Amino acid sequence: MSRAPEPIPSPEVIDLYKMAVEMADRVSARRGTSNSFFLSVQTAFVAVLGLANPAVTKSLWASTAVTLAGIGLSATWWLQLKSYRDLNRAKFEVINKIEQQLPVRIFSDEWAALKRDPVRSWRARYAELGLSERGVPFVFMALHILLFLGRLLG
Repeated sequence: MSRAPEPIPSPEVIDLYKMAVEMADRVSARRGTSNSFFLSVQTAFVAVLGLANPAVTKSLWASTAVTLAGIGLSATWWLQLKSYRDLNRAKFEVINKIEQQLPVRIFSDEWAALKRDPVRSWRARYAELGLSERGVPFVFMALHILLFLGRLLG
């Protein structure tokens, strides 16, 4: 028994779908730009610490200020990543809802395929990029703390 063809969605629905997909893509692009900014600033920050005058880096006040600034920057980065993730999650809820009116559900089907068909040779399940992406600010937090402890103890 064959399925009845689905009705063709209105041009307005198609336009809204295209706009929603474009906006989700823009959010992802902004997130990438933001990541580049924070990564550059953090890398420069750590490099400057390594090249700073030893008298400055041995100062408890300077070391504390630099460590707190680095941790604050890392926390801001992580919060921004969380915000982008929440925004994209909401956008894809809308996209998936619109897809229910379309004859093809590209994003829903792609996500389902990723979730059920892992690449067995090197991972047990699909690992979202966001998971590793959100870990990077914590790596920098740990680095700032370790550098601070090194200054205090060394």
